[in-house]
Amino acid sequence: MMNPSENVNGRRQEMTSLFLLSNVKPMENHPFQVRDDEEMDALVESIRQFGVLNPIIVRFKKGDSRGYEIVSGHRRYEACKRLNKYEIPVIVREMTDEEAIIAMVDSNLQRERILPSERAMAYKMKLDAIKRQGARNDLTLEQAVPKLSTEVIAEQNNTSKDTVKRYIRLTKLVKPLLDMVDTGRIGLTPAEKLSHLKEEEQLALAELIQDYEVTPSLSQAVKLKEKSALQELDADTMFDIISQPKPNQKETLKLDLYKLREIFPNCLPKEMEKAIYQILAEWQAREQSREQRRSSWDRDAR
Repeated sequence: MMNPSENVNGRRQEMTSLFLLSNVKPMENHPFQVRDDEEMDALVESIRQFGVLNPIIVRFKKGDSRGYEIVSGHRRYEACKRLNKYEIPVIVREMTDEEAIIAMVDSNLQRERILPSERAMAYKMKLDAIKRQGARNDLTLEQAVPKLSTEVIAEQNNTSKDTVKRYIRLTKLVKPLLDMVDTGRIGLTPAEKLSHLKEEEQLALAELIQDYEVTPSLSQAVKLKEKSALQELDADTMFDIISQPKPNQKETLKLDLYKLREIFPNCLPKEMEKAIYQILAEWQAREQSREQRRSSWDRDAR
């Protein structure tokens, strides 16, 4: 089933076709997760009632057994799979590998909930794609990179090029440390410093953080980076650095994130924190009310 293209104001409209789900597949190394959350549930319900209102964007990938690769619309595709649909509306565009990656990244960076690891990989994929495009245009690296890559990415995402570079450095982190960044346990700037450690050093650090429930501050991360560069970072030195008291360190209560996810399966850490404070505030109000009633009963009993 195909809608005929039309000429509107001298421009040719793109055609929408119905493809079998089995004829399309997600983009390889797509960095954005399809999470089971309220937004996904709402999308599934919307498609159940009204169908896919906006066609997904695909491109023909030569040599691929399934033929067509998704550029934009991975969540719609997944929703259709969950609903056991056979077909999905698509728009086919001719794209190079680099054009497809850039379009995929740009369409997903507009989402509200993006993990630091997802943003890091997306920026890295887009940066590499822009560099390859520049190379094919016979530009030198010095001409292409400053003008076309991090500055452009930063401008398009309303941030600074230094922030873009910090996120890209996160792709050098081992998974245990990157997971800590995603959960908010390690901040972006300290994480960027830790990304300069050797892989075995990062793994050892992740174990120390878990075993001793400590988190490197920015100054400690800088020291770890310096010691690593001097090849003076062993387990003892690492422990000495991260175990030092931090300036203005406050007493904190640590909760098990995995247990919290059983209670708040669709929430990000900040949302969990907000919900927990709300629950505690309601509990405190109930306790104060009970105390007031007990005091009143004691007065009446006298």
